Amino acid sequence: MSIAATISTLQHFIDRYPRLLVLTGAGCSTASGIPAYRDDFGNWQHRTPVQHRDFIRNEATRRRYWARSLTGWPYVARAQPNAAHHALAALEILGHLQLLVTQNVDGLHQKAGSRAVLDLHGRLDGVECLACGSRSGRAELQEALCALNPSFTPHGENIAPDGDTELSDECLAEFQVPACQRCGGVLKPSVVFFGENVAAAVVDRVREALHQAAALLVIGSSLTVYSGYRFVRAAIDAGKPVAVLNRGRTRADEDATFKINADCDVVLPALLAALAPPGSLNAGTC
Repeated sequence: MSIAATISTLQHFIDRYPRLLVLTGAGCSTASGIPAYRDDFGNWQHRTPVQHRDFIRNEATRRRYWARSLTGWPYVARAQPNAAHHALAALEILGHLQLLVTQNVDGLHQKAGSRAVLDLHGRLDGVECLACGSRSGRAELQEALCALNPSFTPHGENIAPDGDTELSDECLAEFQVPACQRCGGVLKPSVVFFGENVAAAVVDRVREALHQAAALLVIGSSLTVYSGYRFVRAAIDAGKPVAVLNRGRTRADEDATFKINADCDVVLPALLAALAPPGSLNAGTC
């Protein structure tokens, strides 16, 4: 499908179904330098991520996670929104987007100016205590990790979308992890780990937004993980159209109303240009 035909198809979809629920995944952030978990065929590109149960139960797993995060977090913190993020923020301003639900934990939609955002899997820039529930910033913990491990200077490889990176076991033997300053409890990033359930209240909010929406638009997600795919199934069961814009295979390829195999950072700005009348967006808004 040519870019012109692609834009025409998406524009017709948005014109026909103006109240959109948008679900985004890692493909939205690849142009910002944050790689996806999977390749175009759905194959895993990184080592197996830390599992929730292992993080909770095993001190060595927590030490390994935070050591790898100490190396990988700066890559995520420095990342800037790309054209796809900015286009989605503009579509919200134009009234086409009811709610943006993102599976990403990088906060780039908010950096681009999106306001109606629900972080399905949490945010990597936050930290929470598993004992007392207190919350703090990831940048603050980075300082504490560096202070406790002044000689820890490895160069991580294969950065993952959650800021994880690969390190040798030799780097981890003496690594120290700070405890909660309030109660001494275990600290965890404010994200949903693999093997951890998304909070029921968050799922309910997405379902309510889907009930109110005219259609679902999936952008940059393979939908391999059920936490996002369930909303595709819910939309189909409710008789709502589902459109998918993603480079590579997705779990919804056979179920979607239509699928566009293309990069969202190329398609979305062109779609915005076709949708936005002159003067509808103030200069510098996005």
